[in-house]
Amino acid sequence: MTTSSLIALIALLLILLAVIFRVVFWPGYRLKLIHRSAFPDAWLKIVIRRLPFYSSFPEVMKFQLQNLIKVFLHDKQFIGCAGLEITDDMRVTIAAQACLLILNRTTNPYADLVSVLVYPSTFVATREVRDALGLVSTSHIALLGESWSQGKVILAWDNVEMGVRNLHDGHNVVLHEFAHQLDNESGIHNGAPLLLTRGAYKSWAHVFSKEFEELQSNVTSGKKNLIDQYGATNPAEFFAVTTETFFERPEEMRKSHKELFQELAKFYGLDPTQWSRSNRG
Repeated sequence: MTTSSLIALIALLLILLAVIFRVVFWPGYRLKLIHRSAFPDAWLKIVIRRLPFYSSFPEVMKFQLQNLIKVFLHDKQFIGCAGLEITDDMRVTIAAQACLLILNRTTNPYADLVSVLVYPSTFVATREVRDALGLVSTSHIALLGESWSQGKVILAWDNVEMGVRNLHDGHNVVLHEFAHQLDNESGIHNGAPLLLTRGAYKSWAHVFSKEFEELQSNVTSGKKNLIDQYGATNPAEFFAVTTETFFERPEEMRKSHKELFQELAKFYGLDPTQWSRSNRG
């Protein structure tokens, strides 16, 4: 073997080893490095201010949430829109709420999410609408938030702030849009996210179908609901809206929608009533 052939072979082996390390070993090693890094004091102050119930978490849950926030902020790009300058307060406030939804999850959540776009306030989305005759027209819709399957979540910052100022009204745009992200992990945006077992889907479908139909009936008849009537739009919106209710009004949901509460508790792997009582104010 010539010297040049040996050098080429060594170079090829080094490239192969680099590829193997990058694919097989680097993701786990990188995650360990992020977990070992300190959670900045400035971030902790933001979490405590924005999520007062954080103080009621057991230490293991606090540690878990901090790690999830660190990974989220390391991996996701935040983009300010319409002249908005992104601050750490914005990034940590959004990340902390998004990571509430993935506490105790064993999967790789938000794997497809790339960017979080933040507008100062309500933003306008342009849509093409096709009518019954097949004619296409352009529609402009004012939105507080939006979740895309193409790796983006869009939020209005003033509404994000409104959500954390009142964590007991059942309205939270961050929880809503990131619930859509979890829903989309199954590949279909239909209100049936990835569940742990096949048997879980049967129970989920039974409870959610019954509750969804009941909400639609109540909205039609004008009956007052704990669950926001926007959830009657379609099953995907129902899942997102019930997620808001589950985290922000858990005690009421457990009393009036026990089966629904239990399904969401199994999915999210936690019970928000354990911290809601001592932090109601």
